[in-house]
Amino acid sequence: MVEKISIGGQAVIEGVMMRSPQWLATAVRKPSGEIVYKKTKISSNRGKLAKIPFVRGAVSLFDALVMGIKELTFSANQSEVEEEEQITQKEAVMTTVVSLALGIGLFVVIPSLIGSFVFSNNKIHSNLLEAVLRLVFFIFYIWVISFSKDVKRVYEYHGAEHKSIYAYENGLELTPENAKKFTTLHPRCGTSFLLIVMLISIIVFSCMDFILPVPKDMVQKIIIKVVLRVIMMPVIAGISYEIQRYSSNHLDRCWVKLVAFPGLSLQRITTKEPDLDQLEVAIVAIKAALGEKVDNAREIS
Repeated sequence: MVEKISIGGQAVIEGVMMRSPQWLATAVRKPSGEIVYKKTKISSNRGKLAKIPFVRGAVSLFDALVMGIKELTFSANQSEVEEEEQITQKEAVMTTVVSLALGIGLFVVIPSLIGSFVFSNNKIHSNLLEAVLRLVFFIFYIWVISFSKDVKRVYEYHGAEHKSIYAYENGLELTPENAKKFTTLHPRCGTSFLLIVMLISIIVFSCMDFILPVPKDMVQKIIIKVVLRVIMMPVIAGISYEIQRYSSNHLDRCWVKLVAFPGLSLQRITTKEPDLDQLEVAIVAIKAALGEKVDNAREIS
């Protein structure tokens, strides 16, 4: 039996990005109904850091961020009717930087500051409140934006991405009808990864607060409670990556299913049932990423 190539992806604007070890491919349905796609060869020389456990998670996250900006720019421009509405690479980078800053502020800085001020003399209560606020803010945020028409479309393509990957992993012919049979929930999803990051950060930050000295003034409190938390995010990403990597490969074990359950449950918000047209786009992306022939779409160099 031929071993399946590992493949993953993400939803983009009116399309799907897929990545295999050799190719990165993004397929988008234009307003005219035509499907277009582009392929990028992935360098085989990614360095030793990408192979070191607990380090490769942070490397992969940075790698995905850089490539994600490029593919989102492509998808946004291909999905627009008017040429003057298209965005530049610089605008996409600035949007991503601002979004990251807001995300760190909302999900890391604000919960930390609130917890430390409400329970300034009790580290246990302070960390518990910070943990609860971080999870509540995160879940509430992705739930609220799910009501946006544009975000709902992205969530539908997210579901199409997962279904088409399942069809490939199960050895079926890559057709929208075959992909339609599967669930939209996948254990290697980025949503599950983000939730694992949230949970691991609670453990790591709590340990840090009990190891480090009690801050004597406001400046020290900000440095210890905020700056160090931001600096530690690559470490947390590395740990989270290894946990997700292990759990997605051992779902036959009961305790692993329990670990994966919260992330899979959260995907009920971030994935929606796609139609056959959206599945068709996802399959174009997966075929292109696998280096297979694509007959129903036009390649853009």
